[in-house]
Amino acid sequence: MDSAALLDLLGNENRRRILRLLARKPCYVTEISEYLGVSPKAVIDHLRKLEEAGLVESRVDSQRRKYFSIARNLRLEVSVSPYGFGTKSAYPASRGFDMSRCRYLSLDMGLDPNAAAGDGEDDADGEGRPGGDLASLAGELGRLEALENELSMAQRWVQGRLTDVMDDLSERFDDLGGMEGRFYAEVAAAVADGAAAPERIARQVDASPEAVDEALRLLADHGVIERTEDGWQVAGD
Repeated sequence: MDSAALLDLLGNENRRRILRLLARKPCYVTEISEYLGVSPKAVIDHLRKLEEAGLVESRVDSQRRKYFSIARNLRLEVSVSPYGFGTKSAYPASRGFDMSRCRYLSLDMGLDPNAAAGDGEDDADGEGRPGGDLASLAGELGRLEALENELSMAQRWVQGRLTDVMDDLSERFDDLGGMEGRFYAEVAAAVADGAAAPERIARQVDASPEAVDEALRLLADHGVIERTEDGWQVAGD
């Protein structure tokens, strides 16, 4: 399911409350119904939609009672700014993913991926899941939560700087006439980002080919961009 459909699905408050409840423990329909204060029939309908989206799964216990639980990790991001709107969904990387191999990652993770891996023996609950002792696991949890907070702050900073830069670009293009400066800023930013073909630029800025062609012509007339054999590029590159 794409991110836009997920956003629509999670727009319902009761479905969000169901997920909050299931994040604590698996539940059966009657428990969820009492928690929400709605009929079991309505709960079943919400659960069906969440199951179809792959967010929730079910199992039947020895007493033939059907329990529901969250099926997998999912991160849904929504970005709203004066220069764009977008949604993005992402699933966690596999346990064996090595962050140190990301070429452009400058953030010092400060984590040893094997710090809490233990020696591979059964853990305390006997289910055979590898893990370190409780102190190691608690320490790793604390570090990961601190890192999550830092990443959140970094995202906020980047979003603010992106808006500032787009504001500056828009002001520089306000005197071009015809359309608003921010549209020219988006087109120029798309070209600077490597979008050389008008068709790709139109998709990136979500505008008609005609509007993009006019913007490219005006930007070229003012020496901001230039035409090459492969399309368009920032002037002087």
